[in-house]
Amino acid sequence: MKETDNTRISNHAGAGARKLHIRVKKKAGTIKASSRRWLERHLNDPYVHQSKVDGYRSRAAYKLIEINNRYKLLKKGQKVIDLGAAPGGWSQVVARIVGSNNENPSVIGIDYLHIDPLPGIILLEMDFLDEETPQKLLDALGDRPNIVLSDMAAPTTGHRRTDYLRTVHLCEVAAEFALSVLKPGGHFLVKIFQGGTEKELLTMLKKKFKSVHHVKPSASRAESVELYLLAHEFRG
Repeated sequence: MKETDNTRISNHAGAGARKLHIRVKKKAGTIKASSRRWLERHLNDPYVHQSKVDGYRSRAAYKLIEINNRYKLLKKGQKVIDLGAAPGGWSQVVARIVGSNNENPSVIGIDYLHIDPLPGIILLEMDFLDEETPQKLLDALGDRPNIVLSDMAAPTTGHRRTDYLRTVHLCEVAAEFALSVLKPGGHFLVKIFQGGTEKELLTMLKKKFKSVHHVKPSASRAESVELYLLAHEFRG
């Protein structure tokens, strides 16, 4: 990483360390301690390093890879909708496994944030909460999906309870969408935050799917309150 006016980065290995550790040193008055800690953690994250090696756009790709390795969700030829797809890591994983390509795309990614083009993936830059979005997703896919994925989280306001409730709302809307479009036997995977009100969502999914699991992949940081709900085999 290039040295800037705001930070100075040094590589060092502590006693007994097996690999270099990147430390971000603060110049007085130029960078907050919390920002320095976040940057240092990011630079030393093995999943961040591996994502660059493997060509994935985000470390989040390994969360989906781990979940899929455990539950065998993704299969060749499936049609998949990825909600909250930016920057595209999950969509990349899906496209590689299901065999989506530019000639016959079977993966749709949507986010209100811009996503640079990805091979084999149709990307929609729009808000999932817009009224016309569900139909546009189905029209773009050309069929009902086998899987709906949601890694969505609401933009933070700084107020923890408000941020939590806004994300819970996104989870519920994503679940309602999945229930309305999934093919029988399909799966729904959604990110939630621990806090209590997800119990209503869990109850609803248990009625509609053969099994529902809480999943905390190792690629999720230990201090994070995020979890994933996997609803397996839609009853239709």
